[in-house]
Amino acid sequence: MKVRVRRVNPSEQEIPITTEYIKLESFLKLANAVESGGMAKNFILNEEVTVNGEVCTMRGKKLRPGDKVGFDGCFYKVTQG
Repeated sequence: MKVRVRRVNPSEQEIPITTEYIKLESFLKLANAVESGGMAKNFILNEEVTVNGEVCTMRGKKLRPGDKVGFDGCFYKVTQG
């Protein structure tokens, strides 16, 4: 028997940054979505991360306030802190 788990209302968590931009790989670590940069690199290269609704395979992608990141069923919004 297969059990399918589905989030009904995925919430969007706001993650503030204090700089002009942050790289995608660093953002995933800051948001506590991954434990290390190596994990972030693998998830990004395996096309498991979206930026503003599109799959992103650039781990050095510059994120600025207003950008939205999706990963593992969770959504994060970059805000100015």
